[in-house]
Amino acid sequence: MLGEKRLAEIAQRVLSESKAEQTEVMITSNDSYLTRFATNTIHQNVAELDATIRVRVITDQKTGVATGNDLTDAGLKKLVQTAERIASFQQKNPDSSLLPKPLPIRPVDAYVDATAKCTPLDRAKGVEKILAPSRKNGLDAAGAFSTEEQEILIANSLGVSAYHRGTAASIMTVIMGTDSSGYASDESIDVSCLDPAAIGKTAIDKALQSRNPTSIEPGEYTVVLEEDAVANMVLFLAFMGMSALAVQEGRSFMNGKFGERITGNEITIWDDGFDSRGLPQPFDFEGTPKQKVMLIERGIAKNVVYDSSTAAKEPGKTSTGHSLPAPNTQGPLPLNLFMASGKATKEEMIASTDRGILVTRFHYANILHPVKTVLTGMTRDGTFLIEKGKIVRPIKNLRFTQSLLEAFANVDMLSSQSKLAKVFGIPTYVPAAKIRNFRFTGGTE
Repeated sequence: MLGEKRLAEIAQRVLSESKAEQTEVMITSNDSYLTRFATNTIHQNVAELDATIRVRVITDQKTGVATGNDLTDAGLKKLVQTAERIASFQQKNPDSSLLPKPLPIRPVDAYVDATAKCTPLDRAKGVEKILAPSRKNGLDAAGAFSTEEQEILIANSLGVSAYHRGTAASIMTVIMGTDSSGYASDESIDVSCLDPAAIGKTAIDKALQSRNPTSIEPGEYTVVLEEDAVANMVLFLAFMGMSALAVQEGRSFMNGKFGERITGNEITIWDDGFDSRGLPQPFDFEGTPKQKVMLIERGIAKNVVYDSSTAAKEPGKTSTGHSLPAPNTQGPLPLNLFMASGKATKEEMIASTDRGILVTRFHYANILHPVKTVLTGMTRDGTFLIEKGKIVRPIKNLRFTQSLLEAFANVDMLSSQSKLAKVFGIPTYVPAAKIRNFRFTGGTE
């Protein structure tokens, strides 16, 4: 970690070197530590300390972006020159002159000393709480336990200067039997909030319970989706159309639906970069302060997120603080997602199900139709048949092909407990869900 003063010095050096009309510099510094294990053995312990500098220059409506990690004066000068040279080869783009001006940024406390000071021995002791019971049960455990310190500074030639630091801790494991598997994970800014023993027990229990799975006919079933599966659905829904660019290009499921009901009344989804239950960050990758954005409220389509470029295309709109790093063709995205919880326990969901399927998580999910919100993928690491309110047997994994809006329109129950899960590195805080008529279209052998 270089600290705010050093990052600011680097940023000013870059800005002073630039001859462009507008210049932006983003500096990220990460101290990352990872303990990885497989076949019930820790096989890798690594540390990576790195800083990355991304320079964006804009001249005559032409943009150039260059990235490097050489912090010497010569390296910074070369990086700026590279960005300027790249810009000189571009075509003019009227949206290129849209670097934001500075706005007040409310700080958020996302740094935990216990996480920053976590040692390899600390992580190894945590991992052993998974490995020992895995060995005892004749299973094979694999996974990773990581801790990280992160800091970011965004500055531009219009006066923006935004700094944030935070920590993150993550532990996940897949426990394998000869014909079964179980999964569990957890994330937090505070490593002391993670419970490796509980995570190991959850995965081991699933691996033991899912032995000797049998096939089941594809079709529509009531499902009890655990939090990791729900997080997958929420994030893909965000990818499919909760961006202003998707709306402006006519490819969002939100088009023509604002103010209308698009899911069941139980569904409320929002983005909030200040909520400490996630991985907070108070500004986006342009240095614009994040706003809490209600995306779907009690089933009603409410809003999408904006960056500077998309906000400039609509009168009266301003950036909600959801820019991605330049160059960016995806437009803004919500990166701190939350879904409202309900009142049930997972046990109550199962007990209320006459016939259905319990799903631990999804794997290899892909978008088939973004406007219709159709997603396909596989179940994984613990899939079970429910009959008359009880789990009766493990079943082989199934392929689902399902409209996410239809699924969220068919929600019967949400859990009172929620969990932070990362999907593609994006934190999503969600409950478990009981959903009617969830469509499975194939199985595995």
